[in-house]
Amino acid sequence: MALSRRQKLTIISLLFYWPSIFILSHIPIPQLVRQAGLSDKALHFLVYMILAFLLWFAVSPYRKVNWRRAAVWWALGVLVLYGVFDEALQHYVGRSCDVWDLLMDVAGALTGLLLLSFFTFWSAALAVMAATIFGLANLARKNPADLLPVTNALFYVFAYAFFTLLWIRYLRLFPLSKPKKLKWLVTALALPTALLVVVKLFSKILGRDFGAQDMFLSAIGVAAAVAVIYIPSFFATSTKHDLTHSDQG
Repeated sequence: MALSRRQKLTIISLLFYWPSIFILSHIPIPQLVRQAGLSDKALHFLVYMILAFLLWFAVSPYRKVNWRRAAVWWALGVLVLYGVFDEALQHYVGRSCDVWDLLMDVAGALTGLLLLSFFTFWSAALAVMAATIFGLANLARKNPADLLPVTNALFYVFAYAFFTLLWIRYLRLFPLSKPKKLKWLVTALALPTALLVVVKLFSKILGRDFGAQDMFLSAIGVAAAVAVIYIPSFFATSTKHDLTHSDQG
């Protein structure tokens, strides 16, 4: 049976993501990561939640998780076994095998599958991407902009741009799907802006600087994503309108 485009893209993403996290978890922890004070347990949770999302939709791209079917238990079993295997190899690369890391792996995988019990592909993708942005923006004890200014800038621009594109794609499921309307433009900007405000407010609660530069970069990502969709549609609509009036004349 031929694979759908969604399934192909998910499989490609999974084939890139899974080996990447395997490599990153089997090299000595970089000194820069230690300096940043990243929350190791939270990172394990987040990594396995994303892995659960990709694995499930690579196998079942159009179905929510149904706990009465064997497929979800197979998926969970694969994720748990991989977590055990991953932790068992840690001491060979100078890292410790930690049962708490494994528990967070399982918790992340389970949370991901539970999330997919309620959400379909696009809404689940939005939820996972929002959790990723929120987590990565607040996992480190030190401000990443002080340690990796370029990487930090690229993260905020591209992460929010990608989240916005997911949100715009999700809007296509509803009648409010024509970019030519002002109401669409406001709606397209609303959720990414709300996410940005929530993330930065939480950072402020944690005692960090509000990060005006981060907000500016994030706003650029959101605006760029909306512009990519809105502007071509606006000009296409204007051209069609002009041609219609020209024909009538």
